Amino acid sequence: MLGTYLIGLREGLEAALVVGILVAYLTRVGRRDRLTPVWIGVAIAVGVSLLFGALLSLVDESLGERAEQLFAGTTSLIAVGLVTWMIFWMRSAARGIKGELDARMATAVEVGAWAVGATAGIAVLREGLETTLFLWSTIRSGDQAARGLFGALLGLATAVLLGYLFYRGALRLNLATFFRWTSVALIVVAAGLVAYAIGEFQEAGVLPGEDNIAFELSWLPQGSLPAVLLKGLLNIGTAMTVGQVIGWLIYLVTTLTLYLRPTKKSPVAARSQVHV
Repeated sequence: MLGTYLIGLREGLEAALVVGILVAYLTRVGRRDRLTPVWIGVAIAVGVSLLFGALLSLVDESLGERAEQLFAGTTSLIAVGLVTWMIFWMRSAARGIKGELDARMATAVEVGAWAVGATAGIAVLREGLETTLFLWSTIRSGDQAARGLFGALLGLATAVLLGYLFYRGALRLNLATFFRWTSVALIVVAAGLVAYAIGEFQEAGVLPGEDNIAFELSWLPQGSLPAVLLKGLLNIGTAMTVGQVIGWLIYLVTTLTLYLRPTKKSPVAARSQVHV
């Protein structure tokens, strides 16, 4: 639940802030008559994202054992690639998102209601598809799908609430700090998906080393506090092969090092915060 809650919270808050920026722009320029197309576009984007998740499950269930392992491993690596790209892109482009969205919406308002809805829908759909893939892969890598889904829904609900409070001005938060440390946590979750993908490829016979076990903590009761902490905080299982451990460490250390390295900021940028 912890990993999927974090994904739902982080990714959901990004989408909520995007919608908040678009709604705030239309309100500011006196075009509240264009809000309905925005909500229609958002609803369509959410619906498409849910259909994408259902499609992933249908494909997964229709495959044979080896094909299913290859599918799970491949989708997990794609999810890792997308979330890694998103984390680094947000770090460099976050300050310009509001201006870019305002400019897009200004053009859409001049074109018509359908363009306003399309602008909102496309902005949310990108976040939705990425979130769906990352959540689906994370839930599948665990052994408690119901709890994982509940954690994701709880995270998304929290994100919607926070987004609304931001929009209403009832909550102030240094989003730069929030996104920085949630990004670190997502990198840990993604490292676990890398290990999971390697394990699936090993079971499918694509990668060697399935029997080369690095450690096995089978004596830890399933659901016990140590097992939960391993999975919840480090996103690793109680048994991993040498290849999984190497993949987990390489991704985690390399990505964290690159992400946490100091970046040059102007005095103004260093003091800036993101507000809707």
